[in-house]
Amino acid sequence: MAKSVIVCGKLFDGLSDMILGPTEILLEDDKIIEVSGSVGRPGGAKVVDLNDRTVSPGFIDTHVHLCVDGLNLARQTLQCSPAKALAGLHHAQQYMRYGFTTLRDMGTLDPEWPTINLRDAIDSGMARGPRLIVAPHMISATAGHGDMQGMFPCRCHMGLSRVADSPAKIRELVRMEHAFSANWIKTMNTGGYMSAGDDPARVTWFEDEMLALGQTAQQLGLPLAVHTGAAEGCKQALRAGARSIEHCYLIDDEGIVMAEKAGAFLVPTMQMTREDKALLKAGKLPEHAVWKFRRDVAAIEEAQKRIARSKAKVAYGTDCGMFPFSEGVLEFQAMVAAGLCHVRALKAGTSVAAELLQRDDLGAIAPGKQADIVAMPGDPFEDIAATARVDFVMKGGRIYRHGSLDILQ
Repeated sequence: MAKSVIVCGKLFDGLSDMILGPTEILLEDDKIIEVSGSVGRPGGAKVVDLNDRTVSPGFIDTHVHLCVDGLNLARQTLQCSPAKALAGLHHAQQYMRYGFTTLRDMGTLDPEWPTINLRDAIDSGMARGPRLIVAPHMISATAGHGDMQGMFPCRCHMGLSRVADSPAKIRELVRMEHAFSANWIKTMNTGGYMSAGDDPARVTWFEDEMLALGQTAQQLGLPLAVHTGAAEGCKQALRAGARSIEHCYLIDDEGIVMAEKAGAFLVPTMQMTREDKALLKAGKLPEHAVWKFRRDVAAIEEAQKRIARSKAKVAYGTDCGMFPFSEGVLEFQAMVAAGLCHVRALKAGTSVAAELLQRDDLGAIAPGKQADIVAMPGDPFEDIAATARVDFVMKGGRIYRHGSLDILQ
């Protein structure tokens, strides 16, 4: 049993509402054994000195698209599955350098299963990268946010979209995701901004369709995540048993109260709004997105403030893939700018994200947890931008980045 001791200058354990002073963490292989002021020096233990750093649980991003390139969607979507998987592995490794040791991938536009292949390759040790939790595809109504037929009408037979228009077909698609070992089911019940021919302010599933999807996922033991925009879409998703609602662009007070009562999680992807605003200002937002986003941006920002004022469970998610992964760590800053306090933002990316993913072995530095640990100069309780300066990354007790060591480069 390999033991090591991490000496922390400061510690955010993922659970406390305060930052702790000098602390030591005893690890055995991939597990945390003890956390205290001094853990001693068991024979042969390797000591990692981070006494000039703030140490935190590994960050968790609960909404990424490793195999989607939102800024080059038309070209990239038609690439072969292996090309998408290789690009996805590169993105996953580079994102892990920023401190993200666990990612939930929210679907790819591909006839095959590249994110499942990536997850299994990393789990088996064939590839290095963050832990992946996967919803393989995005189930959509015809002409909904996940339907690519409007962009590629002559190539819709390629299976880029997972579309259905009846409860029976919906059940079939959910069962297929389960058959290929999905961890989550992902659907979209409103339009989106970056897709042509649909509108985030409009609901795209009928009630019986949405309920059929939720009931099938529940029967198979799979949690449900729902991309949603319109206030009514948020409420429809919650009525169908969604564990998380993604973006929640136009959620209203009633929807937030429903989420609070249900114990559902909101994943508001706030940095993406900042990214889209910058694209709009620079004249680079895709034409089919401009009118929708310009109409809604003020309402989106107000909804984010509404979420920040609420008691709902807010989890860290970015939608990286729709914008560069290099910008994903800025979500902490976007959350604080919207009104979340620093500790709530930090918990959103650690313990709350782990709770959303139903992984009680992640998201905290405590005995029995996985040794997923990151460190940064500065104090994120005083300056949330410290989260963008991570320079130590450990996953499962193995150091991937520290000083001159950087095996993810």
